[in-house]
Amino acid sequence: MNKQEIIGAIASDTGITKMLAKEVFESLFSNLEKGIRESDKVYVPGFGTFTKYERQGRMGRNPKTGEAVEIKSKMITKFKPSFEIE
Repeated sequence: MNKQEIIGAIASDTGITKMLAKEVFESLFSNLEKGIRESDKVYVPGFGTFTKYERQGRMGRNPKTGEAVEIKSKMITKFKPSFEIE
């Protein structure tokens, strides 16, 4: 299922227009991103938990040349699904 299919399903399930469903969809993910940036963790009951995590830097290799390359640390988001079955 892709973004457009989800938007169509939201519109169909709720009886709202696809334009409004798209705004709701984009607002949801915008607020999830904002929540993760501000509090490091967002829990959605029955769905799962998004957490901010720092991936440590390391040494890697260029696959073409075999030359050693430094890979810098960076922040990533992890998702752990909820195991609740409703």
